[in-house]
Parts: sequence; C-alpha cells; structure tokens
Amino acid sequence: MEFRIIARDGERRRAEIKTKRGIINTPAFMSVGTIGTVKAMSSDELKEIGAEIILGNTYHLYLRPGLEVISTLGGLHKFMNWGRPILTDSGGFQVFSLASFRKIEEHGVQFRSHIDGSLHFIGPAEAMKIQGVLGSDIAMAFDECIPYPATHDYAEKSIEVTSRWAQECKDHQNKGQALFGIVQGGMYTDLRRRSTEDMLNIGFDGYAVGGVSVGEPKEEMHEIIHFTAPLLPEEKPRYLMGIGDFVDMLTAVDVGFDMFDCVMPTRNARNGTIFTSRGRFSIRRQEFKFDAGPLDPDCGCYTCRNYSKAYLRHLFLSREILAMRLNTVHNLYFYQNFFRQMRAAIEEGRFGEFKRHWDGIFSPSRPEDENQG
Repeated sequence: MEFRIIARDGERRRAEIKTKRGIINTPAFMSVGTIGTVKAMSSDELKEIGAEIILGNTYHLYLRPGLEVISTLGGLHKFMNWGRPILTDSGGFQVFSLASFRKIEEHGVQFRSHIDGSLHFIGPAEAMKIQGVLGSDIAMAFDECIPYPATHDYAEKSIEVTSRWAQECKDHQNKGQALFGIVQGGMYTDLRRRSTEDMLNIGFDGYAVGGVSVGEPKEEMHEIIHFTAPLLPEEKPRYLMGIGDFVDMLTAVDVGFDMFDCVMPTRNARNGTIFTSRGRFSIRRQEFKFDAGPLDPDCGCYTCRNYSKAYLRHLFLSREILAMRLNTVHNLYFYQNFFRQMRAAIEEGRFGEFKRHWDGIFSPSRPEDENQG
C-alpha cells in the first residue's frame, strides 16, 4: 500500500491510497458491507455511484458464513463479486458490543455468538488469521473499544491491553496486506497521547482513531478529534472510525483526517431519511404525496434521474423493498458526491468556504431526521 498527498489546504489533505486492487482517493467515505454486502446494493451499483473501497467485518464473517465457505470460494472479493479494495474491521468492537458473554484474557477474548450462543475465542493472532483468509487489502488491529462513560483507571488498563494486542497483530501481519493500528483512550487526552505513542512505536501502514461516537457528547468527540490528529504521522493515512455525520466529518477533515465509515447513509435510507443538497428530510412527509420532483434536483443518481418523491413515498409507506433500495442508492451516491466535491475544494484551496456551506445545511438537524435504529 502506498499513500501520497496530492494537495493541501491548511491541515486538510487531498491524497490517494494505492493498493493492488485500485486507488482510493481521500478524503474518502467507505460504505459499510459488514457481512459481505452493502445492504440493498449490488457490486455494480456500488461501482456506478463511485465507491472505491468498502468494509467487511471479521467478527460477523467469521461467525457466518464462516472461514471455510469464504476460503473455498476464493476469498471475500470473489465471494461477493467486488474487485476493488476492501478494508476489514478486526471485530474488536463487535466482540464487546454484540456478544452475549465475553471474558477478556491475556491473548484475546472468549465470547458467545450473538447468533446462536456458541462459544468462541478471538485474539490478535486469530483476528489476523481471519483477515488473511478474507483477503482484505487493509486489515485492522484487534483492540478493545472503551465504552462511554469509562473511568480513567478502566481506560488506562484498556489501552495497555490494546497496545499489547496491537504488537501481536503486527507480529502476525499477513504478507501483502496493509495493517492499521487503532488509537484508543476514551475521552482522556493523556491516554490518547499514550495510546498514539504506543501505536507509533510499533509502526503501522496507517493509523485509526477508535472509541468515538460511542455515546459521548459532540463537544467531547470533537475535542478528541482535534487533539489526536496532530499526533498522527503526516506520511500515513488517518482513519476516524465509525463517523458518518457531515458536521463531524468536516470537523475531522479540517484537522487532517482522511478516511471515514458509517452505516448512517444506508440505515437512514431504510428508515426513510434522505440526505440532499438542501439538508435531510423524511420521505414519509404528507407534502410529498403529489410531488413529481426528484429527491434532490441537484443529484445525478439513478433514483433522482428516474423517480419522483411521490412514487418513493408511496413505495416506502407500502413497505416495498424497492423503497429501501432506491433510497440507499441515493444516499450513498450523495455521500460519494459530497466527498468528490470536498476533494475538489481542498485542491482549489477553498475548503473553509465548503465547510461553512455544509455546516449551515446539516447543523442543526431536525428531530424527525435524526439517525434511527
């Protein structure tokens, strides 16, 4: 994997990540394909909207369909018919957030599957082995995601575990697969600094910041974003994990982050919330019953080129599967186009203007349009 900065606008970076399966232009938004599918989207549709990289998840794919199936069928890319880059999360967050039982041990976590209650163990060595079988282009180190709130003592012990596991992941790194370390530390800046130093001492191909957007107030999240970015090396990609809110992403790009992922565009689409150049709205609204216009007159996606708000409202209220598909096509296209415009703004030295414009559109949001479920 190669990382090259193309243009700067203050701390903002326009760059590209070169992998054997293609180039990822940054800042980049990565669509989430947890179990080998970006919900409601085919691979061809993802390519059409301009997706250059998607995510898979170690925990979920290990449990179902299992490594034997994916290995036998040629790896995750071939299994899901996706020839472009894939980043796989290590499963650390899911082990701690989904498992019905978990016990942290020196070299990993024993847990019960959220699917059938069966007992499993994943640690750094296992996470790297699974990601090797999946064949992702970028793997993530196995970490413990600190909940919010957490005491300083708990968070301190947690980053010690994460750092130890990060070294084990580095020791088991798969040939030909990039590996990112994950900075943790909760809402404590001293621990974020220590965790960053540990990751830099180990040395990774890229660096992620985890443990944000876990229930903390926006002000605390933004404080961690501003504090952590300058600690990360200039010559490596910086990935802010699990962030998809436009104001949060703009805040992070403003201080030098490059990569983002979130289920917001797809989950909101399935719940009827649409993102547009004029803000977000619910397709359920009565005012759209006779509306012949597209979701967004400035949008060039398949949905906006072919269907009216009235028809999409009808599909959604009728609980038709097509409603979720068409809404998802639009939302993901909107995110990809937003990032294309952002990259152009950085290249042209007008990111500040770009940020002010979109901050005004997406902050504050209306209560009915908040992320649901």
